[in-house]
Amino acid sequence: MCVKQSGEGGIPEGSITPAVFAALEPAFPHLEALVLNGVGESLLHPHLEAFIRRARKLLPEEAWVGFQTNGLLLDDSRAAALVDAGLDRVCLSLDAVSHDSFRSIREGGEMRDVQSAFAALNKARSRHRRNNLEVGIEFVLMRDNLPELPAALHWAARQGASFALVTQVLPYDKSMAERAAYDTNTAGAIAVYQRWKAKARAEGVDIGRYFETFMKYSKTAEDEKLLGFVERMVNEALSAGIALHLERLLLRDEAWFAKVGEVFGQARLIAEREGVDLKLPEVAPKNTRRCEFVEERGAFVSWEGNVHPCYFLWHRYRCYVGGWEKRVKPWTFGNLGEKDILGIWNDPGCRSFRQSVLGYRFPFCFDCSFALCDYVDGEEFEQDCHIESVPCGACLWCTGLFQCLQ
Repeated sequence: MCVKQSGEGGIPEGSITPAVFAALEPAFPHLEALVLNGVGESLLHPHLEAFIRRARKLLPEEAWVGFQTNGLLLDDSRAAALVDAGLDRVCLSLDAVSHDSFRSIREGGEMRDVQSAFAALNKARSRHRRNNLEVGIEFVLMRDNLPELPAALHWAARQGASFALVTQVLPYDKSMAERAAYDTNTAGAIAVYQRWKAKARAEGVDIGRYFETFMKYSKTAEDEKLLGFVERMVNEALSAGIALHLERLLLRDEAWFAKVGEVFGQARLIAEREGVDLKLPEVAPKNTRRCEFVEERGAFVSWEGNVHPCYFLWHRYRCYVGGWEKRVKPWTFGNLGEKDILGIWNDPGCRSFRQSVLGYRFPFCFDCSFALCDYVDGEEFEQDCHIESVPCGACLWCTGLFQCLQ
């Protein structure tokens, strides 16, 4: 779950300095949100409260400043200091409510730590004249903890949570890939397959026998009928611009995804009853992509002052999606030590990147039978198979699987 614990990436240790933070100030009057997160724990930063206080003075009134945390350092005095500084939103990590599961997922952590963090935040905001602090949770969904999601929402609501982000896990380790709870087929492919599977069943044809039938040397009339169904299914998908990975579709664990749908339904009911603003992830990657980071005009600044476009291209790492390994390196537009933030944001190269992403002309590698190809497999990206220069073809953030505080 954590790139720093995976042994890959070589992310350098460091904390953003007051000088680098000050270099961001020209952008603050134009912001809707400022999220003080890095690849680490925000509460370890010695200037966190000072940064919040300074940002709150420069941000528009309707804008918010917040961060995500494991909550281990949130005692009464720290919570009071954060509220006094002007913190608007804080998101606590909560991936289970049973003590054993919590310890298993978050080594060294205990449920009572999160409970204490909630209590400290509730006490701080009840005593402060500016008591509009929003407290919520982030739940990283895996096969192991899916059954705990409804109970986690119920528990968090009783502790004072007003929002909940649920995100699919992005595995940074190969062993974690098997614990991912999302489908390896796209939503469009699943819809086409299920429609044709039902149509074939109505005529006494089992599409699940496709591969054994396809390999037969001598085929019966019944076999030919099955192959005809699959051929028409593939042609319909292609005409709609949808690629089908037949092996993945035929091996799809439909019982598991039915269970995911059932648990998500329970989660929605609990959230509605408890008044929690719940954001659930997609169960399968959407075919229609939308990059929330670029669409919402976001940028990411590392502690060294490098300006990046999004989470996917923020730091160096290796991840595992859909059965294949992807190596990613940072995509940097400039450094605050060399150019001011507004100058970097309005630079022709940065503007061109955003426009290219919003065109969505780059390929969708997740839905490609050749992925990952040499165009996008290496870290030194130059162009993809569509001759586009944005390294976004292998990104799953824009398919609705992953969510974050933004």
